[in-house]
Amino acid sequence: MSTFDDLNLNNALRNALQDLGLSTPTPIQEKAFSVVMSGRDIVGIAQTGTGKTFAYLLPTLRMWKYSKDRFPHILVVVPTRELVVQVVEAVEQLTTYMNVEVVGVYGGTNINTQVKQVEQGLDVLVATPGRLLDLIYKGALKVKKIKKLVIDEVDEMLNLGFRHQLLNLFDLLPDKRQNLLFSATLTDEVEDLLDTFFNFPKRIEATPVGTPLDNISQTAYHVPNFNTKVNLLQRLLDEHEEMDKVLVFSATKKLSDVLFERLEERYPGRVGVIHSNKAQNNRFNSVNSFKDGTYRTLIATDLIARGLDIAEVSHVINFDIPDEPESYIHRIGRTGRADAEGIALSFITEKDTASIEGIQALMNYEIPLQDIPEDLEISEELIEAEKPQVLMKNLAINLPDLEKSGGAFHEKLDKNKKVNKKVRHAEKMKIKYKKPKTRGQKQKKKKRRRK
Repeated sequence: MSTFDDLNLNNALRNALQDLGLSTPTPIQEKAFSVVMSGRDIVGIAQTGTGKTFAYLLPTLRMWKYSKDRFPHILVVVPTRELVVQVVEAVEQLTTYMNVEVVGVYGGTNINTQVKQVEQGLDVLVATPGRLLDLIYKGALKVKKIKKLVIDEVDEMLNLGFRHQLLNLFDLLPDKRQNLLFSATLTDEVEDLLDTFFNFPKRIEATPVGTPLDNISQTAYHVPNFNTKVNLLQRLLDEHEEMDKVLVFSATKKLSDVLFERLEERYPGRVGVIHSNKAQNNRFNSVNSFKDGTYRTLIATDLIARGLDIAEVSHVINFDIPDEPESYIHRIGRTGRADAEGIALSFITEKDTASIEGIQALMNYEIPLQDIPEDLEISEELIEAEKPQVLMKNLAINLPDLEKSGGAFHEKLDKNKKVNKKVRHAEKMKIKYKKPKTRGQKQKKKKRRRK
């Protein structure tokens, strides 16, 4: 088994890894290092939790050289704010013994504060696509010095609608640069980006897409509805103390809030919820409270399925089954990290049948089913989202033919018939005085009388 000593690392990076207690590279880290060091473009295909952040940071920081330029040489683009924070933290951990300035920027916060940070000078910039372009267009950031471009979680970035921003970014960057792209899945859209903007990239795959991680135990329960799912989740939390750091994935923001209210009532102060409608500080505080053990349970949507890097997640629970099979892989990858054992539980309703079949086909693995406890309360009450939609029939109304049936009212009397007609002032005078009013008309009338 190889160690970090076998890689061509400098003493600064070795010491930083030693401080972190890391001695053995993960497969993606080992495979990517020499290829990145060669200067080639690469596309790394790796599951979440396989260490791909260090896979691109170690070689890029190894090749970094001090420069007096105040604009960055290394640019890392990621899809979410949470991932920006985590990559910045990873850079800071690896550069403890290096004079490297790193800045993270993302939307939802005051851009003027970030402008000041960027203008002070930096070596490594970590950014979400939208805020990155904002800073460029504002004139606060120049990207002509970029030598290493890293795009992490690119498939998720495209799913979130960042394709247009990525294309604009490629047009602004210098042609002479090294491109490093990392993704959990290789979709057609990702392939298009590679064909258009990359130079014969080397493909590195640590784990085949869809392969379930060996150190994650998967189990599924057939559950009829939302309220019964809540009952089962509470039973599991009550009976299993080893479920000390539980990440629960819900389908929507609204369902996440409803589930939070139910669990918070039973476990006050031990439950958090995080989704895109929550304020940024709230999101960070919830993650930190989950990390430090204040929260035993964190409820989340798929927005952060890949944006969380939380150590020692004991259980991942798919409270709702995702529509996309790949999302299931990303979710369960939040547990069983760094060779630790993990457990993934899924609550399946009747409508999830097709989704589960797609997930099992992608993994080439059948998720074992387990019976729910016999004495579990099976709720008959449906929440609003589960109630059948009442479709109103579009009833055609035959209107009567007015021409055949006649008008609704009798004919008006002549005196009631009014026609808007403009009458000149002269005509009004003529009618009133029975004689012409103009001077010319008066003269003509006098002549006729003389005759």
